[in-house]
Amino acid sequence: MHRRLFPRTLALAALVAVAATAGAPTATAESPTPAVTRLNATIDAILADSRLAGAQASVVVRDVASGATLYDRNGDRRLIPASNTKLLTSAAALELLGPGHRFRTDVHTSGTRRAGVVAGDLHLRGGGDPTMLAADYDALAAQVAARGVRVVTGDLVADDTRYDDTRLGPDWTWDDEPYYYAAQVSALTVAPDTDYDAGTVIVGAAPAATPGAPPVVTTTPATGYVRIDNRAVTVADGETTISIERAHGGNTVVVTGQIAVGDAPASDWVTVWEPTGYAADVFRSALRRHGVRVLGRTVLGRPTPAGASEVARHDSMTLAELMVPFLKLSNNGHAEVLTKETGRVLAGSGTWPAGIAAITGYLTGAGMDPATFRQRDGSGLSRRNLVPAGEVVDLLTAVRAEPWFDTWYAALPIAGDPDRLEGGTLRSRMRGTPAEGNVHAKTGSLTGVSALSGYVTDADGRLLAFSIMLNNHLASSVRGLEDQIAVTLAAYTGTSVSAARVAPPRVAEAPAAPEDRECSWVKPVAC
Repeated sequence: MHRRLFPRTLALAALVAVAATAGAPTATAESPTPAVTRLNATIDAILADSRLAGAQASVVVRDVASGATLYDRNGDRRLIPASNTKLLTSAAALELLGPGHRFRTDVHTSGTRRAGVVAGDLHLRGGGDPTMLAADYDALAAQVAARGVRVVTGDLVADDTRYDDTRLGPDWTWDDEPYYYAAQVSALTVAPDTDYDAGTVIVGAAPAATPGAPPVVTTTPATGYVRIDNRAVTVADGETTISIERAHGGNTVVVTGQIAVGDAPASDWVTVWEPTGYAADVFRSALRRHGVRVLGRTVLGRPTPAGASEVARHDSMTLAELMVPFLKLSNNGHAEVLTKETGRVLAGSGTWPAGIAAITGYLTGAGMDPATFRQRDGSGLSRRNLVPAGEVVDLLTAVRAEPWFDTWYAALPIAGDPDRLEGGTLRSRMRGTPAEGNVHAKTGSLTGVSALSGYVTDADGRLLAFSIMLNNHLASSVRGLEDQIAVTLAAYTGTSVSAARVAPPRVAEAPAAPEDRECSWVKPVAC
């Protein structure tokens, strides 16, 4: 593949139209070596597993340095990539926004200010930061108080206008809506903890002291924005069966089931309806704690006036730092925010279409053929995303030349590393094999969809780029087959036929993921 450098101006031009590009000519294939022949036979044997009966597979392996393709099974076939879509989104974001990009959240006053009284409104303006915690809003409130503001006679205005008001991604299914991986996207939001699942609240249910009483239900962060309908009961003994669900269209969280006296609390992440209001509620509470009273209402979605005065500001971590929780934990919300942020920065439009157009422009410049793939969102939750494994490998090969590659490579999950922010979604996979600590790759999972794409260093020290996409399988999990391929590649040597065996390697199966969830990271199970 001949990679050409991608200027930012090309991405902007791509927002208007993506020019049609012809596919690169196919080089004349040389006769494969005995080692490559054995490698192909081994991978073919893995893909012949009965778990893939009636399924589709697209698998490509390439030597990054030489550009030689070592294996290609349906490499041009478009399949659903699930969270492998994040490879496309993250690479484009690092190039188009830059590793040093930060999100700003600030507070302004409008009207006049005298002796601690603002005769006007207080404006909380969101910059898209998906890492804003309750503690960050508290720090903003402390800054407001430190500026001498004591009373605001007008409204608290939550300005989320950096992005549009389309909260859910294209083609997302309705039954995913309550779960943390399908949170609504807003330029002003709250994350409950340092996993940074923005737009969610952690609801906990602890057993009461006596049987028959309802459990003690709490939220993290503490907020009145969600209403708890506690229908659960504490029992003397028995299995904990607590269920925590939010109904469509509102913020009533229903807690049902039972929990035994003395059991550990049960908890779950629940999305909120309209994250802008959630952020405003958390901020208003923080203002109250710091002695700042807002006499008016909370108003959502009104832009901050041009002449307003800044009284507080918070800057996020850099994009390079954000890559770690984003890719290690496969955070869907981060992918969607970066998509809208890319559209906002390059085209002045914080929307999915503008962001996808910019991402497509970058991918085109990086050597992917836009006629061969379709991207509908940033995270891969949409089942209308379609990408061939060969195009993913083209991208993996091209980005090796980018100045931010080392940051990106380090942010990918690492096979078998037990540290949650190192191994990420691969932390329980490929342990005790040549792939452990070696494979850096992005996972992906939807019901009937599984993918693994990234890098592995083979036994000769060569870096291989690979993409494995498996679709339409009925088995609950086929991740073990992906792992067998990755381990085979880690053990491969081009100088010894015997090292590339026809018999697939034995690999311990990672824990199965719950059905019907986009579960590249289902808490607390890595999938």
